[in-house]
Amino acid sequence: MKTIFNNLHQCHDSSMELFEGSIVPAFEKPQRAELIRQRINEVHLGPIVNASEFPLRFATAVHDLRMVAFIENAYTEWEQLGRTGGAIPYSFLARGCCCNAVPVSLDGRLAYYTFDVATPVTRTSWQAVKGSVDTALTAAKLLHDGERAAFALCRPPGHHAGTDYYGGYCFLNNAAIAVNAIVEEGSQRVAVLDIDYHHGNGTQEIFYRRDDVLFVSIHADPTHEFPFFSGHADEAGASDGEGFNLNFPLPAGTGWKVWSEALGNALSRIAAYGPDVLVVSLGVDTYHGDPISHFLLGQEDFIRLGKRIASLQRPTLFVMEGGYAVDELGINVVNVLTGYEGA
Repeated sequence: MKTIFNNLHQCHDSSMELFEGSIVPAFEKPQRAELIRQRINEVHLGPIVNASEFPLRFATAVHDLRMVAFIENAYTEWEQLGRTGGAIPYSFLARGCCCNAVPVSLDGRLAYYTFDVATPVTRTSWQAVKGSVDTALTAAKLLHDGERAAFALCRPPGHHAGTDYYGGYCFLNNAAIAVNAIVEEGSQRVAVLDIDYHHGNGTQEIFYRRDDVLFVSIHADPTHEFPFFSGHADEAGASDGEGFNLNFPLPAGTGWKVWSEALGNALSRIAAYGPDVLVVSLGVDTYHGDPISHFLLGQEDFIRLGKRIASLQRPTLFVMEGGYAVDELGINVVNVLTGYEGA
């Protein structure tokens, strides 16, 4: 399996974040991608390929053009105001607001476009964001050219970014942009399997009214876990997309037995859909040692997971999302990929 990698991921480096009332070292950091690449080389998974550059239109086909431009230029405005550190909001768009007009001030637009304080825009974040999108699109092209599978080692991740909002360490939705490109290339049906601990709220929102993309997610119960406001079992899609959205929210403490039962149901639904291509939002923060998550999967479970995904026998694009137990991160990610390859 080929891995797509982009050194530009290092351009996004936020040293701190707010966690449980304290300022702590950031969980989403450049070391994550480097450790995964190191493990890929150690096990000889396959060649590591540099990402190609793609026009920005692939991103704006999925995301609001104004938001994309905002992410690209926010830090310049931040510095012009004499500020340092990462550009983050101090307020947020509230429920019941009678006006949805985009504010003029920088702080107002930060409040409008992002939903948390864990996703600061730094001076060079945009290079990493665009590079991550290019990584996913390069991997998608490999599938189009005939590869059985490819791994987009994206950083920053993407599945929390919606049409016109970003957050949860995610700026642009790498998986959704790749999916849309795959459809534009002629695929009639694409399935997205999101196995990150946290619900892929952005991916769900982007495809919620479409019937050419099936979104299936296994994740922590949003009544207790981030992102809190999407991922419930009764969210089934709307309009043309009704019936093409399937969520499996699970309680904290879920281990392989219960998690794999949900996986079986998810794979059955995907098989019935009959996608031309499968895109996997690959989060391994389901690991029992993850510092911000509460599932109990072990390292061997990720091998089993990869084999189960391979049983669908579909061209498969793996797109990197979460996973913050850095010492084991490379092992867990590559276990999924080697499980898939060995099936």
